Amino acid sequence: MPHVITQSCCSDGSCVYACPVNCIHPTPDEAGFATAEMLYVDPDACVDCGACVSACPVGAIVPDSRLVTEQLPFVELNAAFYPDRHGKKLPPTSKLAPVPPAPEIQRGGGPLTVAIVGSGPAAMYAADELLTQHGVHVNMFEKLPTPYGLVRAGVAPDHQHTKQITRLFDRIAEQRGFRFFLNVTIGTHLSHDDLLAHHHAVLYAVGAPNDRRLDIDGMDRPGVHTATELVAWYNGHPDFTDVPVDLSGDRMVIVGNGNVALDVARILTADPDELARTDIADHALAALRDSRVREVVIAARRGPAESAFTLPELIGLTAHRTVVLDDGDQALVTEALAGEHDALTRNKLDILSTLGASGVGKRIRLAYRLTPSRVTDDGVEFVRTGTEETVHIEAGLLATSIGYHGKAIADLPFDEAAGVVPNDDGRVLGAPGSYVAGWIKRGPTGFIGTNKTCAQHTVHQLVADFNAGLLSDPVGRHGALERLVAQRQPEHVDLVGWHAINAAEIARGGGVRPRDKFTRVNSMLAVAAQAPRPTLRDRVREALRV
Repeated sequence: MPHVITQSCCSDGSCVYACPVNCIHPTPDEAGFATAEMLYVDPDACVDCGACVSACPVGAIVPDSRLVTEQLPFVELNAAFYPDRHGKKLPPTSKLAPVPPAPEIQRGGGPLTVAIVGSGPAAMYAADELLTQHGVHVNMFEKLPTPYGLVRAGVAPDHQHTKQITRLFDRIAEQRGFRFFLNVTIGTHLSHDDLLAHHHAVLYAVGAPNDRRLDIDGMDRPGVHTATELVAWYNGHPDFTDVPVDLSGDRMVIVGNGNVALDVARILTADPDELARTDIADHALAALRDSRVREVVIAARRGPAESAFTLPELIGLTAHRTVVLDDGDQALVTEALAGEHDALTRNKLDILSTLGASGVGKRIRLAYRLTPSRVTDDGVEFVRTGTEETVHIEAGLLATSIGYHGKAIADLPFDEAAGVVPNDDGRVLGAPGSYVAGWIKRGPTGFIGTNKTCAQHTVHQLVADFNAGLLSDPVGRHGALERLVAQRQPEHVDLVGWHAINAAEIARGGGVRPRDKFTRVNSMLAVAAQAPRPTLRDRVREALRV
């Protein structure tokens, strides 16, 4: 196989459109794209041109001759997605994956002006899609002084390849017509009506920031956290810098076994010297150097065949960590293997079947069919799922990782049960001029790149409404928005300020780390305030550029 897609695949589909022989699937127009754990190169169709390598924003595509040992399982994983042709090479095809047409603005009378709330992947992909059209103005609002949402504060520090997608986002932010308004909170500094008064439309891409909570006794005890809190803590999110994470016990329990649970377990059992070469927050690195945690138990309510983590993440975890199953869970895996499963589930079970019951040094233990019933003074009590048997696991730290839930947005309808803003493929129901993309639109599903297709659909709806004359023209004159923001939030940060923060963090890394993050808002603002301000000539050029 000339090229192989590996663990850090973000599924944004850029490689699909770059491939001249349509050998990467599923494509965004195919069933299953939104739920696929990754994309796959067809070994019998790839012509080794390398176009996909250049297009991939996270460096996930590698020539087969350059795979390192832990990446070798991805050769078989890519091939297994396609029919067995017994090594027969397919002829190059002229049929390419259909590229969705860019939304075409057909209405005259001035540029389309859109406010985007949020700055994560869905927001950045939406901005990119809008800016394919000449004359569009995009103003992006973010409550933190730094952009890019969960790519900065959610992707694990040891997944630096995945974080490379910020290079794409940096290029989007440099496009003509784009402006950052960072450190501005919608609902505090500006209202929804303020945004509508200065834009044709407002697009919310604010994710699903709330955790689903376990409803059991003891959740208010010290040492109980959500996985999201821990992820934000070790990633340096300023709102979570002071979370009291106690690593003095020798065991931690995580309830839930999705990819985030694996991330937390992997970081808490990592060699601190290895983490010292990442962008992990300084306070978290110091705590991990003093950590006494030797075992992390990942407890799941259901059985091995229903494991929520993805196959690529399981491959990566077992390649770099000691992962074990006790005798009872090994028996559950053996039992599951006797049943009928799809290829993806069987591959997971095959890997689980190779895990032993013991290991040297720090370890991660996968535990199944455990339903949490209460938190005790010294750990967590479970009920064996489907029985009345109780199981107590001693632990000094507990984290729940059972999913996310959207947060209501002022002045917009909200479906509390689903945790989303009710919408018709991005159009907010009952709120003209309002749109959503990402998790607040569809719920917490998919991966970083899944937001690209999601945002494209929303933008097409928005542009169609603009062309049909359904969006009200802004009432604020040129420059009125900047004056309003300056009045309501004098400490807002623009693109120049973000560049200063970014450059300072990289410099603090000293060439050893990709960056050393600021974890306090006041530190970020102090650096942004020192950034050279544009001259009058620069401001005139910027006005003409926008």
